[in-house]
Amino acid sequence: MNALNVAVIIVYLVVVGWVGLRRSGKQRSSGDYFVGEGKMPWWAVCFSVVATETSVLTVISIPGGAYTDQAFGNVELALGYIIGRTVVAFVLIPLYKRGGFVSAYQYLLQRFGRYLQGVASLTFVVTRLLAEGVRLFASAIPLQLLLDEFGVHLGYNVIIAVLTIVTVIYTYLGGIKAVIWTDALQMGLYLLGALIAIGVLTGHVGADGWSKAFEAGKFHVFDTDFDIAHILTSSFALPTAIIGGALFSMASHGSDQLIVQRILATRSLRDSRRAMIGSGIFVALQFAAFSLVGALLWVYNEGKTPKQLGLSTTDNLYPNFILHGLPVVISGLLVAGILGAAMGSLSAALNSMANSTVADIVHSFSTRELSDATMLRLARIMTLVWAVLMAIFAMGFSATTGNVYLTALAIAGYTYGALLGAFLLGRLIKRANQLDAIVAFVATVVVMTFVVRVIKIDVTVAGTVAHKGIAAQWLVPIGVVVTLVVGGVASLLHPAPTPAEPVKADW
Repeated sequence: MNALNVAVIIVYLVVVGWVGLRRSGKQRSSGDYFVGEGKMPWWAVCFSVVATETSVLTVISIPGGAYTDQAFGNVELALGYIIGRTVVAFVLIPLYKRGGFVSAYQYLLQRFGRYLQGVASLTFVVTRLLAEGVRLFASAIPLQLLLDEFGVHLGYNVIIAVLTIVTVIYTYLGGIKAVIWTDALQMGLYLLGALIAIGVLTGHVGADGWSKAFEAGKFHVFDTDFDIAHILTSSFALPTAIIGGALFSMASHGSDQLIVQRILATRSLRDSRRAMIGSGIFVALQFAAFSLVGALLWVYNEGKTPKQLGLSTTDNLYPNFILHGLPVVISGLLVAGILGAAMGSLSAALNSMANSTVADIVHSFSTRELSDATMLRLARIMTLVWAVLMAIFAMGFSATTGNVYLTALAIAGYTYGALLGAFLLGRLIKRANQLDAIVAFVATVVVMTFVVRVIKIDVTVAGTVAHKGIAAQWLVPIGVVVTLVVGGVASLLHPAPTPAEPVKADW
């Protein structure tokens, strides 16, 4: 039986590589490699965006959270995401599409100059290297446990190496087209896995089980505790989820090249908006499906704690059910789905990092004109370079401490506010120049480092006082405010610039 499950996983890896290369075709230009010449269908781009932002941790932690005390809180958070993506679709995406950009940071070149573009791009690739390296290592942990159950005993580093090698093959050869089509396939697989789990669990617990979960508050969506400390520290407090979630989504989907690159691959502005807003809706449905898995698991396990079930954390609940509650082959298929979540986020990161490195740094700062063939070759080289660096970082991370793990996961809090703030500074404060923007950007990163690492708020939980950091959703608005204030004040210290011909992207 284990051999059948392993066979399913191997077939999946082969199929993913084949689909990616088959659907992408031969890459003939850098524009094709980066944005598919702007000819990708919006629904495939939409699925790719969802897969890009979904990691292994998302797939296993949402059911675990719903099993305990989060209920359907992630669905509440997704409502804020939909609002933020709608704003991005109508405010920022038109700038990128009409400018003919292959990178979000080319807008900063046009508005301010190449130095801010370079700073933003460098911030992006460093952030991605840290965050995705940690994601890659974190993905290896549950995958190792799952494969051990199938009789395949591999160390973390071997799993990291296999994931990286398979992913980089189709990413290197197929570019953004391969990434988008494989992402769409992978999203479909892990979402299908959730639906299968819901069906099997419903067969076990019946309609009465759904009623028990409802009566126990497992379907609760909105957190209406308006205590100020709770609002500032909990991601699921209603104002945090809706307002903070909207602003966080504006940063992650409007100023992060990881997501923007996919949107730029669509055929038209209308399709870009469909893909952006549609991704928010699909994320909400995805969160609802995984939350429902957690709620039904609670009934299936008769409300027992993970410890009573012999599990170390709530993150083990869904993988444990996959291994022991599903038929052979089906369990292998769901493990392949979890594998797909890891590969989807990795391929997206590699392609977008190569894109930003070549388009925003090499191209903008080159002292000579680079041919399109040279740009395409550099893009592939940088895909390999970032893949090696990310794998090395992920492998070396296994020897570090949990504090570094948490710091790396929260890295977006240091930079997202500065990135979104730079775009808004360009739109809202007309007299701001490049120096103002760079000073504001650097000042924001410094301030956010202090906010993330130092500021703690006392919160009383079950009679015990806990020291919690500010919820991630509030870090973006704080960073945006700092950027706009510093940039705005700096712009008043010099004469207003005379109107100049905007720098145009020559891609």
